[in-house]
Amino acid sequence: MSDDPRTNPSKVADDRASLTAFLDYQRATLAMKCAGLTGAQLRQRAIPTSTLTLLGLVRHAVEVERSWFQTVLGGKSLPALWPRVNGAFGEWQVVDADVDEAFTLWRATCEDSRAMVNAFPTLDARVEFRGESISPRYVLTHMMEEYARHNGHADLLREAIDGAVGE
Repeated sequence: MSDDPRTNPSKVADDRASLTAFLDYQRATLAMKCAGLTGAQLRQRAIPTSTLTLLGLVRHAVEVERSWFQTVLGGKSLPALWPRVNGAFGEWQVVDADVDEAFTLWRATCEDSRAMVNAFPTLDARVEFRGESISPRYVLTHMMEEYARHNGHADLLREAIDGAVGE
C-alpha cells in the first residue's frame, strides 16, 4: 500500500507531508507534460502572439522556486538565471535555450527547495521578507497554486503539440 497521502486516503498525513506531497505531484505533472517531446516541441508556441512554451514553463518554474524558497525563505540574494531581454523575462525566451540545462536546473532547484522546507522546524516558522512575515506553509501553498495554474497552460500546450491530454 502506498504511503502517498494523495493516493492513500486510509492514512492521515501531517501538514508537512501532505503539502510537500501535493507540491511534488504538481511538479511531476509538469514533468509528465514535457515527457517524450523533442527540443523543438518543447519550444513550440500554441499561439504566435504568446511566448508561452513548455520549455519556458520549466525555466519559469526554476526562477519561481529559487525566488520563493531560496530568496524569501532562505534570505539569499540570487540573480536571475535568464536575465530580461528587452524588458521581457528571460526564462520565456527559449529559441536558443538549452533543454538539458533547463531540466537539470529544475530538478536541482526542486531538491534545494525541499531541503529549504525541511530546514524549518515547523511550517509555521516565520521569516521577514520586505516587511512581511512569511511561513514555509504559505510558500508551499503558493507554489502549489503556481504549478497548478501553469500546469493548465502545459496541458493546453501539450494538446496543441501532439493531442496528449490529462494528468
